[in-house]
Amino acid sequence: MTERFFLYNDYLDTKTRFVSFMGDQSRMDLAIVVTDRFYGKKLVLDMQSSRFAIIGHDDLEEEGYLEHIFRLSDEEAEELRNFLYEVI
Repeated sequence: MTERFFLYNDYLDTKTRFVSFMGDQSRMDLAIVVTDRFYGKKLVLDMQSSRFAIIGHDDLEEEGYLEHIFRLSDEEAEELRNFLYEVI
């Protein structure tokens, strides 16, 4: 076997918020991870769909971003976007 070559191998202190809420369209179960690794953006994990994204304010304003990343309808994405504006 060859020696493993790491691009990076870091341990970081993080803060994780687990939140579940029911919108008009669907239920969201999220983990929001805060670290200094992503230049002020947060790692948002949708625990129901096993999808995740690194999200900042600029991403929330990008049309179709949440719909594509999390495979949500326009209405579901709008509910998620409204929540994320409060926490990001």
